[in-house]
Amino acid sequence: MADTAYIAGIYEHPTRNAEGISTAELHADVAFGALADAGLGLSDVDGFFCGAEAPGVGGFSMAEYLGLTRLRHMDTTETGGSSYMVHLSHAAQAIAAGKCDVALITLADRPVAGKAGPRLAGVDFSLIPERHFQPPVPPFPMLGYAMVARRHMHDFGTTSEQLAWVKVAASHHAQHNPQARLRKVLTVEDVLASPMVADPLHRDDCCVLTDGGGALVVVRAEIARQLKRPPVRIRGTGEAMQHAAGGRADLTRSAGVRSGAIAFAEAGLTPEDIRYASIYDSFTITVIVELEDLGFCAKGQGGRFVADGNLIAGVGRLPVNTDGGGLCNNHPGNKGGMTKILEAVRQCRGEAHPAVQVPRHDLVLAHGTGGSLAGQHMAATVILEAM
Repeated sequence: MADTAYIAGIYEHPTRNAEGISTAELHADVAFGALADAGLGLSDVDGFFCGAEAPGVGGFSMAEYLGLTRLRHMDTTETGGSSYMVHLSHAAQAIAAGKCDVALITLADRPVAGKAGPRLAGVDFSLIPERHFQPPVPPFPMLGYAMVARRHMHDFGTTSEQLAWVKVAASHHAQHNPQARLRKVLTVEDVLASPMVADPLHRDDCCVLTDGGGALVVVRAEIARQLKRPPVRIRGTGEAMQHAAGGRADLTRSAGVRSGAIAFAEAGLTPEDIRYASIYDSFTITVIVELEDLGFCAKGQGGRFVADGNLIAGVGRLPVNTDGGGLCNNHPGNKGGMTKILEAVRQCRGEAHPAVQVPRHDLVLAHGTGGSLAGQHMAATVILEAM
């Protein structure tokens, strides 16, 4: 990735309930917002990346809707919540290969307004080949993550109080975000007092459900240097998949072990170099497992690592999800990867809210998972550098 691709523009849609706004309109809103942030226009875009939630036939329906007439590269990879880290990596690779110069990446969906619940648009889980060989358990995400949490507790002594600290940190950050879905500052006791939804996960251990979306503009290095916005270099990326393994998978270990190692090796860095981290937080246990697998602490020590405010900006050792994350701010379309990149870029630019801005923000990380840590999933890690 040596000085190849930079993030030049970002935008997060302000809505959390898109009543009266179509999915296509949401894609257009975030696309125009990110391009405006970069100081570029539709006529500059020659690469387009989106997921399965884009309406129509793949990406080219959205490309026509947006008026992208100069496209020479398109990628519609779908890996759930990690899709947009994967898109960012693929955009950087496409730019390095000379396939495009200005890549636009969009996410937008409306499961709240559309009353679709916790599903992924454009994905039919009933067609998964092994589905017929799995027990007839309702495929609600919290059930699998409850298994992960219970196993982590069994193996390493992790407690519900430690899980709660992840939500507490998110709430401390969300209070400074006027767009956050939940802005009330919580205590550990508040989290434990919320209703149990899937033992040992309480309601406040689970992420919010929102509409909206976001977009990124990724450009060649030469173009980035001509723009007015602070350039953010893509220093390293990694992606890896973990299979359900017929039920024999280690519930406490994710594909982040490999995606993180690949990204750090490519960047020539270690976890000790990172000043801020955006970690996928579909559930509180997700953050604990990923912090371990990315190397920020030893396996089994994640509960102790997050306790006592260690993830809170200005208080803890490693600020995490300073926009409030998926637990309090935004989880558009049930895919939290995009918002993780957006806050990482804000931190890297020095443009996060002053109350949560990390003083040393030259190297930051964003990490996402798509699927379920309890079974098959795709992990993707991105390391960004302020220039």
